[in-house]
Amino acid sequence: MAPASGSPSTSLEGRVALVTGSSKGLGKAIAFALGAAGAKVALNFKHGTETAEETLTEYLEAGHEGLLVQASAVDEAEVPAMVEAVGDELGPIDIVVVNATPPQPQRAFEEYDWDFYQSMLDFFVKSPFLLARAVLPHMKRQGWGRLINVGSEVFARGTPNFSAYVAAKGGQNGWTRSMATELAPFGITVNMVSPGWIPVERHLNDPQEAKDDYLATVPAGRWGVPDDVGGITAFLASDAASFITGQNVHVNGGLVVG
Repeated sequence: MAPASGSPSTSLEGRVALVTGSSKGLGKAIAFALGAAGAKVALNFKHGTETAEETLTEYLEAGHEGLLVQASAVDEAEVPAMVEAVGDELGPIDIVVVNATPPQPQRAFEEYDWDFYQSMLDFFVKSPFLLARAVLPHMKRQGWGRLINVGSEVFARGTPNFSAYVAAKGGQNGWTRSMATELAPFGITVNMVSPGWIPVERHLNDPQEAKDDYLATVPAGRWGVPDDVGGITAFLASDAASFITGQNVHVNGGLVVG
């Protein structure tokens, strides 16, 4: 179907979004960006109730509409229950941002075991699968939907001592590409946003030397901030991006090109 004439809108008014792992960090920035664009947003968390409630209060005080939902993004029972609960309160979900992540320690290959590899695959391959399975019936019925995976530059850069994380992010990238072509006929786009190292709460204790070394490699000459990720995600969720699918957008100041 050809798009309507006139400039496509970046407004998300009337849309319902779910952002997994959005009580803090990049997920929080993404949820706030979607809310600012007009979407009703379900902010998801699994642990840290106090922090999540503070985030919801901040979100609502900013004038956005949404709710807080506690659930594991990798649990086969909790994911469909979460989607149903959000639907009951806000309406059927139109936009899903897969952001929830486990700890990501850098280790030599010999220090990993398969359980750790499996935990990475659960968050970055199983979680998108479970979420898509729960939301696609609605998206297909209405002929519109957005699935957005939060990836990482580590896949493109082949970051050492990160093999489990890199492998899982590669799987998530491949899933994004395949699903994009499968779902395009239904008006559903599937994209990935891959941030570089953007310091958030979990980076507070990272070595300053490592931070300095990384920043020195960024062509833009500055650190990325969470809003950099929130802005591109909100754009990809909008009608203005309706002809963009299967893409991996790097948000790292030119460190990864192409």
